[in-house]
Amino acid sequence: MGTSIFIWIGFGIFILLMLALDLGVFHRRAHVVALREALAWSAVWIVLALAFNVGVYFWRGPQTALEFLTGYLIEKSLSVDNIFVFLLLFQYFQVPAQYQHRVLLWGILGALVMRAVFILGGIALIHRFHWIIYGFGALLVVSGVRMAFQKDREVHPERNPVLRLLRRWLPISATYEDGRFFVRQAGRWMATPLLVVLVAVETTDLVFAVDSIPAILAITLDPFIVYSSNVFAILGLRALYFALAGVMRLFHYLHYGLSAILVFVGIKMLVSDLVKIPVAVSLSVVAAILTGAVVLSLLRPAPAAVPVDPVARPEADRR
Repeated sequence: MGTSIFIWIGFGIFILLMLALDLGVFHRRAHVVALREALAWSAVWIVLALAFNVGVYFWRGPQTALEFLTGYLIEKSLSVDNIFVFLLLFQYFQVPAQYQHRVLLWGILGALVMRAVFILGGIALIHRFHWIIYGFGALLVVSGVRMAFQKDREVHPERNPVLRLLRRWLPISATYEDGRFFVRQAGRWMATPLLVVLVAVETTDLVFAVDSIPAILAITLDPFIVYSSNVFAILGLRALYFALAGVMRLFHYLHYGLSAILVFVGIKMLVSDLVKIPVAVSLSVVAAILTGAVVLSLLRPAPAAVPVDPVARPEADRR
């Protein structure tokens, strides 16, 4: 789509350098991520995304910059749903707080690869079979309606076929083994429960990608803009988790906002051949829906419940 291979290579090198800095310098040792640190890293990733958006503005013009910003906002908002599921997964597997960052980091690396495959495949299908855009649109509408009527999100890792195969073919140790994914015991290599959690996170993200990728394809079919907006949203997901995990239940109307966004984007795809909704209008609608959901949640708090804060959770090994 007109993007030089050198731009792709340069963008990939930049992402790898940022991940190396994150993993090798700032989070070299496993530790509990405090709220201040999580907020700081969230701000870093948001500022980087906005700076990149400014670069896109001067490089490709205001229209492409709007497409990137809209795609980034959609992916960022949909990632909030990922956070809630990650919270439930960490509670289910009783993951010690200091190891959660490691799981999310490696999970995000896998997600970057999977998203690239999904994006390239989705764009190729739309260019080759234009009618498939209606299938994507219908999928988003159905997903949005289902999300709106889904009262409580539950996870059942024991039903995950990938985890069943993993447990069948790999011996798994009883404890988290200092945050490692594999450990050698009694002369043989064994997987640790942390690898099981990582596989659960990866397969969960694969399910979310089915919704999020078609959503951004409704905004633009430029592979570089689609992928880069996805990348910045995903890279900020880890810090966003630690910043919001303890207060997620305060925004109890947010999932209605996310469902409305999916329905809106799905309708946009369904009527794309009849009505062209400008990107600026899409950006305004998405921003208004998110703001309304957050404000309504604050104005009408949910009934009091026992607070859950996985970041402050004491270390506990998986039984």
